[in-house]
Amino acid sequence: MAESTCIACGGASLDTAFAKGPFEIRRCRACGLGRTADVESFDAAEYYSEAYFQGGHADSYGDYQGSEAILRAEFRRTIDYLLPLTSGRNRLLEFGCAYGFLLQEAQPHFEHVEGIELSADAVRACRAKGLQVTAGVVDDTTLHGPYQAVIGLDVIEHVPEPHETVRLLGTHMERGAVLLMTTGDWASPMARITGRHWRLMTPPQHLSFFTPRSMRAMLEAAGFRVTSLTHPSKHVPLALIAYQLQRMAGLTPRHLSWLGGAVPVNLFDAMRVVAVKK
Repeated sequence: MAESTCIACGGASLDTAFAKGPFEIRRCRACGLGRTADVESFDAAEYYSEAYFQGGHADSYGDYQGSEAILRAEFRRTIDYLLPLTSGRNRLLEFGCAYGFLLQEAQPHFEHVEGIELSADAVRACRAKGLQVTAGVVDDTTLHGPYQAVIGLDVIEHVPEPHETVRLLGTHMERGAVLLMTTGDWASPMARITGRHWRLMTPPQHLSFFTPRSMRAMLEAAGFRVTSLTHPSKHVPLALIAYQLQRMAGLTPRHLSWLGGAVPVNLFDAMRVVAVKK
């Protein structure tokens, strides 16, 4: 990505913040958006395979499907947060829906739920459950709206062109429809203190590193009005915490399946943004 202007705010001053491994992380002086440069050789479809959800990469999930009960409980809290904000409950979309756990939690509340997912294994699993999930990425061929609600949890930072993704989502959403996304906050004290060692600084998996200012700029340019930007806690499986701590310590991570349960975690370095289609 040899960008000369910021994809969020249009700023023309992009500086190298630091290098993480072979990747250069560039930062916009105006809004603070970070971007992973020179990742043209990264094959997302190959990377986000079944192995990604089963500990096949150092920066992946330890055992996503094995954590279903914990993840679904967390997704129920997300749906409970979303419901009072929606103007209608006809169609809900989740982009980057993984194995469909959130879609299953949303089904009792919406007439129709659907997902978009890049991982072929996850798509097969969703369809086996009777969920309507399209294989691929967000584009005009995978969007079927109009939607009253769209959710993307810890997904937008993986997308090569996030500004184009939110613009496309907006074109398939009703006026007043709600977009809810979560992602890391690169302007947070934790991210600033830890620098290149920040837990979410994982290129090329993560291609964008948002700040509240850059997120607002990107969404406003795409035709949304940001109504809320917060840093909520999240219930995280203990096994995943142990897996990631091993990775951060430089060890070869092993999934400790015997660690059950979850704990609420808040490092205030992850944000939840809610925006309404204008």
